[in-house]
Formats: sequence, structure tokens, C-alpha cells
Amino acid sequence: MRVSTRGDYASRALLSLALHQDQSGPTTVRDIAERTGLPQPYLEQILLALKGAGLVRSKRGVGGGYVLARPPAEINLAEILRAVDGPIVLGDFGDPHTDGACDHEGQCVLLSIWHSIGNEMKQRLETFSLADIAAIAGGGQPWPTSS
Repeated sequence: MRVSTRGDYASRALLSLALHQDQSGPTTVRDIAERTGLPQPYLEQILLALKGAGLVRSKRGVGGGYVLARPPAEINLAEILRAVDGPIVLGDFGDPHTDGACDHEGQCVLLSIWHSIGNEMKQRLETFSLADIAAIAGGGQPWPTSS
């Protein structure tokens, strides 16, 4: 699986909101862009997608900006990536045993493997909440290992 730029930027933006959630009031797109080093125009688009997915709320006008729609412990990486990139899958393959997907030698077994691995990736991403990532970033939890 390859995390898209949109997925990375969305994760970084929401992590920034989680790290600064104790500040009073919403955080402006400009502040998020400055803290994360992300391009503001692209970040605005991403935040709109995250708002549509119910992960952030916005307030207009003076003192406006974005806040997390739920506590960081209730938002995981899988949700963030789905919000900006769609379903988490290993590739653009059909389902095994549908639409003639098994018409060629070995195709069905490989399709089953790709789906299984995709499900494992989704489950692993679901284990990391924004609260966990904020704790890791702040030194409160150890960094994840590659095992």
C-alpha cells in the first residue's frame, strides 16, 4: 500500500489539531499550514474533505478555523485515509469469484491474497488513533516498530 500525498497531509493536519486541541477556539488553516509545512491552498481542499467525512468542524469569520469533530482517541488513521482517498485496498482489483475474475490461471488465489492483505492493512491502520500518534509525537509512547 502506498499512502497518497492527500492521505499524508490529512493525517498531518489532524495530528496538528490533536496536538493543539487544548488551545481555546478553532485553529486557522494558515496556522495548521505553518505548523506542518503544508501548502495552504491544498490543505484547504483536504480540510473540506475531512469536514465532509465528519472528522473536523469549521467555524467561519473572526476567530474561525477548524477543530476535531470527535476526541482524538476516536479518530484513527484508517478513517482519515478513507476520508480523502476512498476505501483502503491493496490495488485496483476485482473481487474473487465475481465478474469472471477467475477466468485465468491463478487469478482467484491472488485476488484472495490481495484482499486479505488489504484487510490486514486496514485493521492495522485502525489501531492508531490520533491520541496514540500525538502521544508518540510528544514522547509519551514508544515509536511503532516494523514487526
